[in-house]
Amino acid sequence: MLDRRAAIRLAIWALSAAWLLPSAARAQQSFQRFLPLFVDLPGWKGGKPDGMAMEVSGNSMVSAQREYERGASRIHAQIIVGPVAEGALKAAGTGIKIETSEMHMSTSTIDGLQVTRTFTLADKSGAIIVGLATNAMFNLAFNGVEEDEALTLAKAFNWKAMQQAVPAK
Repeated sequence: MLDRRAAIRLAIWALSAAWLLPSAARAQQSFQRFLPLFVDLPGWKGGKPDGMAMEVSGNSMVSAQREYERGASRIHAQIIVGPVAEGALKAAGTGIKIETSEMHMSTSTIDGLQVTRTFTLADKSGAIIVGLATNAMFNLAFNGVEEDEALTLAKAFNWKAMQQAVPAK
């Protein structure tokens, strides 16, 4: 027979487990919806897509990514939903344009979406950030890839499908 303290501990444990299980299932589902959106790129070897979701103090973040390689060249494709994406998009949303002899950065609209591009000439590296929602972005970081090819590779991903997969805020 259970004493009163054991019964209370059991009830607390059961409530905690009931609260955590649906949350874990939601977290798993939240990044897995993005995994099929990481396409195979012709001529590139793609790693296994993966992701994670976390919630801390009422703030949640979801991230899904896939790595690609072709010889010494590398690409990191990532979808981020949450405060990190929101902050990056606010900074990029200022319409920034920078050009130096070593690098350049610009923001424009492509297919109706805000796209920020950075490129460093010395090592052919940079990033392409596509705003999917106010709190969601697709990021293609690359190294050893020409700028025009990087944009072509970024466009190989279905940005509109990514946008539709982002949960309503």
